[in-house]
Amino acid sequence: MRLIIAEKHSVGQAIAQALGGHAERHDGYIEVGDDLVTWAQGHLVDLAAPDEYQGHDWGRWSLDTLPIDPTPDWLIGMNASRAYSLVYNARFTVGRVQTPTLAMIVDRDRDIAGHVAQPYWKVVAPMGGWKLAGERLDKREDAETLLRIVNSDDFAFSIFKAERKQQHDVPPRLYDLTGLQKDMSRLHGLTAARTLTALQSLYEKRLTTYPRTDSQYITHDDLDTLRGLTEEDRLITGFIEPSAKPERPRLELTVNDAKVAGHTAILPTMQADKAALDELGDDERLVLTRVARRMWEAVGDDYVHDVTNVVANIDPHWCEKHPDEGRLLSEGECRFTSRSDQPVALGWRAVEHAAPQEDQGEEDETAGNIIPANLAAGVSIAPVPHGGATLSEGKTKPPKPFTEATLLAAMEHASRWVEDKDLKAALDDDESHSGGIGTPATRADVIEKLIRTGYVERKGKQLRSTEQGRSLIDVVAPKLKDVALTAGMERRLSEVEHSQAAASQVETEFRDLAARIPADAQTAVRQDHVQTKTRNAESFGDCPRCGKPVVKTGKVFQCSTNRREKQPDGTWNTTEGCGWRAWTTIAGKTITDMTMRRLLDGRKVSLKGFTSRKGSTFDAALLIDKDKGIAFDFGNNNKERKKK
Repeated sequence: MRLIIAEKHSVGQAIAQALGGHAERHDGYIEVGDDLVTWAQGHLVDLAAPDEYQGHDWGRWSLDTLPIDPTPDWLIGMNASRAYSLVYNARFTVGRVQTPTLAMIVDRDRDIAGHVAQPYWKVVAPMGGWKLAGERLDKREDAETLLRIVNSDDFAFSIFKAERKQQHDVPPRLYDLTGLQKDMSRLHGLTAARTLTALQSLYEKRLTTYPRTDSQYITHDDLDTLRGLTEEDRLITGFIEPSAKPERPRLELTVNDAKVAGHTAILPTMQADKAALDELGDDERLVLTRVARRMWEAVGDDYVHDVTNVVANIDPHWCEKHPDEGRLLSEGECRFTSRSDQPVALGWRAVEHAAPQEDQGEEDETAGNIIPANLAAGVSIAPVPHGGATLSEGKTKPPKPFTEATLLAAMEHASRWVEDKDLKAALDDDESHSGGIGTPATRADVIEKLIRTGYVERKGKQLRSTEQGRSLIDVVAPKLKDVALTAGMERRLSEVEHSQAAASQVETEFRDLAARIPADAQTAVRQDHVQTKTRNAESFGDCPRCGKPVVKTGKVFQCSTNRREKQPDGTWNTTEGCGWRAWTTIAGKTITDMTMRRLLDGRKVSLKGFTSRKGSTFDAALLIDKDKGIAFDFGNNNKERKKK
């Protein structure tokens, strides 16, 4: 008999299917013939908690125990989080991706708050089926002067330019995870996390390919599969209008072997069809539909449209006849423009007609224009009707708040926030990583963590910083909130990968960076942000022993009155406070913050999945104990205990 341990449930299912033969499913494993296939939950190997490292005092939250450096994974976030929390007596969470992302949101929100709306005026002239719009003018009197000129009886425009071009917009690429998350947010208001959850479920149901991909292409080896997906009607009914299907799908547009480092772009599978779609929940149905539509878009025809741009000025002959009026404004202030954009062939755009409201631009005075085909440069033309021009008044607008879609795009293209050319290249180097900051698999988690920690909140589709988030950005060292830090680290990692730098040297550089973090945190301390409380203000309830607030420090819930000092023999003793404490893990089960709040509220909490010393699992209820911290309650005669 063989025991096969897979990374996760979906991989275990795939292995069991590949083994062939009769498969019998059990709780936590699949029996296939003489083989047993089981799987891990999460990572097979993970870092131990700081207080579990022997020979170190990392379990104690103190500046003199920093830096913590067991592995490079922890170097920035762990040390910066502890250092700034200790200096400011607050619970701060810092990360090399999370904090620059938060800084983007805070900077945007402050730009919005600091925006002072400035009025402007524009003259709009009707031209008989189309309009010419003047430039924005900052002074109302100038706009009224121009309006009076345009509405004069003998006024005429001189066409300076009438440029026509037929544009071909090529189809979009297939989805990587970030691209799908952006569109699901933009089109349907789904968060990145909800999109990933739905896509993971579809993958486990064998309806879509691997979700956590950073590729927008397939390889030549995948062409036959794509051909099979597009040859039949299984992905038409319920997914797109039959008329939107391209007559000759251009499969070759989706192929680029060099751009597929691991997993290919996201596609439906041969199991996806109308029947499968109807069985899905709302999020899954929306995601599968969009994945299928993107497949059809990616192999579709070009979107063809005729674009005409017109530039006009006051007719020189009119200026000669009215020299005094003609000198009142500069040539630039008398410039008028118009634009028309007429579809010729919808091509790939026929697949998805609907456009979300937020995608519509600001009100355009020239929208709906049909510019005459015979309009040419040098022609003089009068408004229709004469005297019909109007004055349009508006105000400058602040930048738009981040939405999940625009924040994901900002993370994906974070090089825009970096000035150094080499660092820009490091962030954009998608040969060695996904480009930008974070990865397609982690960006949703970064956003959700910012929300969980209280640094960011959702307001409809918007993501807005909180006072706590702005406070963190105010106190943290500039380099820790700068995209350039991540860019520099990505560049060095890329150099290691390409044998341009020694791994040991780069690791030393990263450790040196972490070692400087505590000193940086103590330099130029913003006293107005230092909390007067001696420890984190977040209380989980009243201490069962003395009634003071219970707080969380590392892996321990304890009374806020407790103080511990290291003894000469290396042990730790409680020197102040009532001494009540409870571990955050009991019998292999994590005690969540919510569970602790309920326990301290005097409630009994039933949980499943405890592990005994012998390795068996059991369920039990928990109660607060003023002596032991937390105690099991199995009920009378152990009735609540269930051994498995």
